[in-house]
Amino acid sequence: MSDTLLKVRDLKIGATIYPPGEKPKDIEIVHGVSFDLAPGKVLGLIGESGAGKSTIGLASMAYGRGGVKITGGEVWVNGRDILKTGHRDVRALRGGEVTYVSQSAAASFNPAKKIMDQVVEAAVEQKKFSRKDAEARARTLFAKLGLPDPDNIGDRFPHQVSGGQLQRCMTALALCPEPDLVVFDEPTTALDVTTQIDVLMAIKEAIRDTGVAALYITHDLAVVAQVSDDIMVLKMGNTVEYGNVDQIINNPQEEYTKALVSVRSIEHEEKAPTPDPVLSVRNITARYKGTNFDVLKNVNVDLYPGQTLAVVGESGSGKSTLARVITGLLPPREGEIEFAGRKLSPDLAGRSREDLRELQMIYQMADVAMNPRQTVGTIIGRPLEFYFGMRGAEKKKRIIELLDEIELGEKFIDRYPAELSGGQKQRVCIARSLAAKPKMIICDEVTSALDPLVADGILKLLLDLQKIEDVAYLFITHDLATVRAISDNIAVMYQGQVQRYGGKSKVLSPPFDDYTDLLLSSVPEMRLGWLEEVIANRKMESAGN
Repeated sequence: MSDTLLKVRDLKIGATIYPPGEKPKDIEIVHGVSFDLAPGKVLGLIGESGAGKSTIGLASMAYGRGGVKITGGEVWVNGRDILKTGHRDVRALRGGEVTYVSQSAAASFNPAKKIMDQVVEAAVEQKKFSRKDAEARARTLFAKLGLPDPDNIGDRFPHQVSGGQLQRCMTALALCPEPDLVVFDEPTTALDVTTQIDVLMAIKEAIRDTGVAALYITHDLAVVAQVSDDIMVLKMGNTVEYGNVDQIINNPQEEYTKALVSVRSIEHEEKAPTPDPVLSVRNITARYKGTNFDVLKNVNVDLYPGQTLAVVGESGSGKSTLARVITGLLPPREGEIEFAGRKLSPDLAGRSREDLRELQMIYQMADVAMNPRQTVGTIIGRPLEFYFGMRGAEKKKRIIELLDEIELGEKFIDRYPAELSGGQKQRVCIARSLAAKPKMIICDEVTSALDPLVADGILKLLLDLQKIEDVAYLFITHDLATVRAISDNIAVMYQGQVQRYGGKSKVLSPPFDDYTDLLLSSVPEMRLGWLEEVIANRKMESAGN
């Protein structure tokens, strides 16, 4: 055991489901998984949504979420089986020996407490550091992870930083107690590609400098190839393939692994614009209440029926803020918005029911976008009632149709959000938006929580719907592969301004401005050593300047 920090043997995990009208049923969701992890090494867990990646990661902390139960096997950490130790030992383990970086930082931070208080809490409670020393370590980690104003960002509340910045704060929270093992559950999902590189390198450096081991859970094989030593491919709770990174990337043996490695972007031909846009954003300047600086500055874009405008840029560039202005959640300081030939009220309260129906939004964080006490059927059925007055059998039939469209099926109609994987939650949010039959949908990072195979299916679904319904998409994303797959036009945003704008072929063709060039060069490639090459090139460029 001396060479192994984490040893998992024949791990089995189950749950109890409650089918309507039937007795509760016990099911197994992880089927006899085994692996070893040595100090200073990283094991990547990859697979489709619902494969059991996060469930296995949490089992390394002797934890089963949402009624999930560890029903068999062994989990050894530092020489002891944590499934057989007492409650006091498990409490010392969590936040001390093993820490966790969740997929959704927005849902994990307490909105009423300052960031610093939360980052140092475990380190202080576990008596790893004094409060003063923990805060000093936190500030060092903030700087290492590329957070702005590292000496003072801890004084902010979670809502006062961007989603990407909050995710990096959570990484600092996990590293602060100097754990032996960190479970990274999609830690770069909410990050733009430029920030992702910095965070990935910071994670690699932290592992190298401290000897900490890590489980790295992701759906992005190109990302996991940059940080992992070994990769385990999972599907439906089973191990499909397990080997070193080189073997999995360059010589996969199983068909499912080959499909993950070879997944390619959808080919979508750029369409010429129609005469009249469905959405015109004119000279929009906006700032948040209580601040004295503009987060959007003179933004102008058009979106045409049946087309997709991709809005790209780093965290804090103004992408999601533009969406809030368009939806009326943040009235602009200057400028106006025309939609479907009419001027929109700048404030949501001044908009008609038809305005609300025709302009829908799918949010980035599915975890915080659904009522946890409502079933999937209730969530999808609400817009059917509100906009179309559907009831009874008619409503249920349409809900089932929508569930089939998003490839979940009728069996999900009575489930609650806590019973869904991250990808399944996002698909429910997509179905809820489609239920209103809108003219335009704002898609805010809608595929960021999905594995590549499922994401391609969702993008194909959106494109098929676009052809049938002539619906327009404002597609906010940091994934340049998605931009190439789905967009007709692209707006590149930087510090609240539109840096580059036009048709896809024009925006993605040189010559590039410096910022667009940086974005395009930051898209992860599925080959070993790519991350180190990018970092080395940037250091050379910095030295040359």
